[in-house]
Amino acid sequence: MYNPKLITFMKAAEEGSFSKAAEALFISAPAVIKQINLLEARLNLRLFERTHRGLQLTKAGESLYRDAAYLVQYSKAAVERARKAMQETQQLIRIGISVMTPTNFLLSLWPKLQEVSPDLQFQLVSFENTPENAREILTHLGANIDVVAGVFDESMFHLQGKCEGMELRREPFCMAVPLSHPLAAKERLTLSELEDETINIIQPGWSKVMDDLRKDLVMNHPDIHLKEFPFYNIDMFNRCVNEGSLLIGVPEWKDIHPLMRMIPVEWDYAIPFGILHAPQPSAAVSRFLYAVRKVLSKG
Repeated sequence: MYNPKLITFMKAAEEGSFSKAAEALFISAPAVIKQINLLEARLNLRLFERTHRGLQLTKAGESLYRDAAYLVQYSKAAVERARKAMQETQQLIRIGISVMTPTNFLLSLWPKLQEVSPDLQFQLVSFENTPENAREILTHLGANIDVVAGVFDESMFHLQGKCEGMELRREPFCMAVPLSHPLAAKERLTLSELEDETINIIQPGWSKVMDDLRKDLVMNHPDIHLKEFPFYNIDMFNRCVNEGSLLIGVPEWKDIHPLMRMIPVEWDYAIPFGILHAPQPSAAVSRFLYAVRKVLSKG
């Protein structure tokens, strides 16, 4: 959208040297000089004073540099706006994916979603599962990521008005057990079988349902040893495998670690699973949520 020689001109002005500009642009110094000469000839302007001390902008060069910086930035912004407009027209849905937020569920619905809304398109956007990233993504859904599929409850919406969730089903809390552990062969675990075991449970405040479960275990099953941790990530699964300890999880995470097995437990604790989105979703996201509801309603 602008003469690419402007970038060379700006870099030469910033570096005060054709050779330094060439290094920064990964081209040869003669190529930089040629581009500047062509630009000056085309504009019929003298942009630089060449001295033994280096380059100095002329008055015309100073004026062009100020406007060129604006032109380049404005052009980039214009292209980005055009891309966003195209994405909205194409009904593009950017789905956040991380170790703890796998997209297996949504992708399994993809053929049926396209039957309902043929113009829906999907783009997977990976992100690292850290507390900082989780907070940033949930408070800015719709910016770089439109939706995230995962577990949630009201405790996770401490950022009121920043994020909403569409519940699709309930995920029962189960036990992630290392394959080397004696309990790994069980198809279902009783609370008595968990006595004298170390169970890793996320610290209070992450989930109200988890907090209720913790209170129940502390009061009624004191022989179960609870060990708190701050955040779910792959490192936590690795630690449990190496320590031989257990971890409270959900069936949706069954494929996260190949050396751990998710086993149901005889308790009645479950957490909502669904799609997290912005409080005022875009037209494309609204279409997507409608399509998901319609597909699931048909079974």
